[in-house]
Amino acid sequence: MRKFINYCKESFTELSKKTTWPTWSKLQSSALLVIVTTVILAAVLWVIDYAFQSLMTGIYTL
Repeated sequence: MRKFINYCKESFTELSKKTTWPTWSKLQSSALLVIVTTVILAAVLWVIDYAFQSLMTGIYTL
């Protein structure tokens, strides 16, 4: 039990004093990049899915 308590104390110290946290503006720009990338990837996958669906519909109607 003592090891666990020591681990928790060391983890708290490391997270509160030794870790360099990003600034608010850096977090915002990173979040915006993730959102834009996700939207672009979703659009690309939608186009591929639509093209494949059209191709399969064309093949099965022959």
